[in-house]
Amino acid sequence: MQGKIIKGIAGFYYVQTGEKVYECRAKGVFRNKKMKPLVGDNVEIDVLDEKDQEGNLIEILPRMNELIRPAVSNVDQALVIFAAKNPKPNYNLLDRFLMMMEKQNVPVIVCFNKVDLAKEKDLSLLEQVYKNCGHLVKFISVKEEEGIDEIRSLIHGKTTVLAGPSGVGKSSLMNLLQPKAQMETGEVSQKIKRGRHTTRHSELICIEKDTFVLDTPGFSSLFIHMFEEDEIRDYFQEFAQYEEQCRFQGCSHTHEPDCAVKKALEEGKISRIRYDNYVNIYTELKEKRKW
Repeated sequence: MQGKIIKGIAGFYYVQTGEKVYECRAKGVFRNKKMKPLVGDNVEIDVLDEKDQEGNLIEILPRMNELIRPAVSNVDQALVIFAAKNPKPNYNLLDRFLMMMEKQNVPVIVCFNKVDLAKEKDLSLLEQVYKNCGHLVKFISVKEEEGIDEIRSLIHGKTTVLAGPSGVGKSSLMNLLQPKAQMETGEVSQKIKRGRHTTRHSELICIEKDTFVLDTPGFSSLFIHMFEEDEIRDYFQEFAQYEEQCRFQGCSHTHEPDCAVKKALEEGKISRIRYDNYVNIYTELKEKRKW
């Protein structure tokens, strides 16, 4: 029998087949092949007990793709949620996430929630920073249900990874998209301006026929050890139109003279925030290579 893994907890995999969900163990063959089942996998199972809906996972069908973080498979796109206000958006963290998704060839929708709390100048800044990043950027208010219909349209007929830091409204958005999910929502701590980790494992939620959302645990940091410093510039798409004008081929856009990217920066054509994040990540990776 074929199905899809919708959740995995402590060695158990919950496989949906039509209207039923079977609790399955993975056979030892996967450990021998060093292949770990992932949420989103299409699989073959043997039913052991129909009454208690228990089974064995016997085969993982070919994957369309496989993400490293979050560790999920067979996704069409990512919807990354950050708050426009409370907590203040962490631009560096967002840029790292965008890099990770681009490296894994996953299209991204950048979504800023809580626009009802933000001032016009805050929203204008966010728009300026990310308008040329190469990704679709949307502004919503889950509380006011503003922009939600457009999100529904963007995820229709696709499997979408829902990701972002804690406290930005991911679970609340999921409750709007699929009220039956009954996701736990957490209030943002007034002391640390950060939400509790209300989602503790990745879970595939069916929104409607052929439309799935993978809800993932909130993250506060992302490691980028899989990158080389010389490839970082490729993930800042706004640099591309200026690079051929740099004096040196392979210009890092950090210290070289006659750098067209730095010139565009000074002329306000490239976001200072994005550029500073680029330099921060580039320097971090370069320093790690010395260890």
